[in-house]
Amino acid sequence: MTATITKWGNSKGIRIPKAYLEDLGLRTNDTVEIGVNNNTIVIKKLNKRKTIEERFEEFYGTDFETSLKENPYDFELLDWSKAKGEKAC
Repeated sequence: MTATITKWGNSKGIRIPKAYLEDLGLRTNDTVEIGVNNNTIVIKKLNKRKTIEERFEEFYGTDFETSLKENPYDFELLDWSKAKGEKAC
């Protein structure tokens, strides 16, 4: 397959066919590493998308399951106040 380098603002770019992205498991907003190796441009997926459990562990410093078992009711409740407007119950 061939592609044409086009201008994007002050940079240049190429379009990557959807089939290639699907084969590599790449989606919009994924982070990739771009490098050059032996006169070849290499694009590598940097990391997988994080699960909610992984994000919880990074934020709180403990895994979700352990935290839930140790403190099952230790979650802050939010007061959304009463509904307003025509469709208020």
